[in-house]
Amino acid sequence: MENPFPFSDDNKRYLTQSCYLRRRFGCKVMKISLNCGFTCPNIDGTKGVGGCTYCSEGSGEFAGSPLCSVTEQFMAVKEKMNLKWSEGMYIPYFQANTNTYGPYEKIRNMIEEALALDGRDGIRIAGIAISTRPDCISDAVLDYLAEISRRTYLTVELGLQTIHDKTAEHINRCHTYEDFLKCCERLRKRDINICVHLINGLPFETPEMMLESARAMAELPLHSIKLHLLHIIKGTKLAEEYEKGGFKALTLEEYTDIICDQLEVLPPELIIQRVTGDGARASLIAPMWSLKKFTVMNEIDKKLVRRNSWQGKFYRKADQ
Repeated sequence: MENPFPFSDDNKRYLTQSCYLRRRFGCKVMKISLNCGFTCPNIDGTKGVGGCTYCSEGSGEFAGSPLCSVTEQFMAVKEKMNLKWSEGMYIPYFQANTNTYGPYEKIRNMIEEALALDGRDGIRIAGIAISTRPDCISDAVLDYLAEISRRTYLTVELGLQTIHDKTAEHINRCHTYEDFLKCCERLRKRDINICVHLINGLPFETPEMMLESARAMAELPLHSIKLHLLHIIKGTKLAEEYEKGGFKALTLEEYTDIICDQLEVLPPELIIQRVTGDGARASLIAPMWSLKKFTVMNEIDKKLVRRNSWQGKFYRKADQ
């Protein structure tokens, strides 16, 4: 059967990040995760303590060490990536914790150090990605990011996880959906690319609630989206809740159903950065099937084929 999805050149029925970047830059583009030692307002007591209930290491399990400089971290990860991909371009990805929650000079210095890698030893920097929260970008930082966006391909990644405030309160996000919408508007006015993170499988959320989150994102001027699976990690408050029988983890069948449902209602031009996530084997409690990442992705692909479906099949603009 011929692939009916017109935007993909990697045999997917949705617009992958790798496809978009390859078409934009003409080569393989690799994101390199970095850890600059930031914290979060729901960790340091400003808004709460303990962080999100599912979070073990500030969403940076696969980032580098904050004891090393941006350059040192970048070079170490690049060396490992080059074992698989010998050439291409790179996007330094400030991943761990909240990377706009700190002194302006620190934020500026880390970004400028990453950009300065371009041209060094043949390195080509395609852009910058910054992970943060919607309640943690000051006007000064926002204006600086607008400047960076004019200089390079910048994406600001906002951890939303769900549009449902009751769920957000339960997992200790310490911000509201309204906070998120206000931040999106501030970024949009400065023409900054927005990527949103959603998590499927949060406690007490039904498949329809997860689909509602995707439908809401379809109405916003987003650049890209990450659809994550909830990982239950040892040592987290979420793990305690799970082990007491407080909620159930999604099955592979349930998860792939939800992902396909979400893809169908998202705009066809929205870049899909992720359809699942990575969990460290040593610390993962559930769901263990998620360790087979390529199996999960293949099951999504097969389900879309069986449905004769693709990203955007049921998408309708708000004014239609």
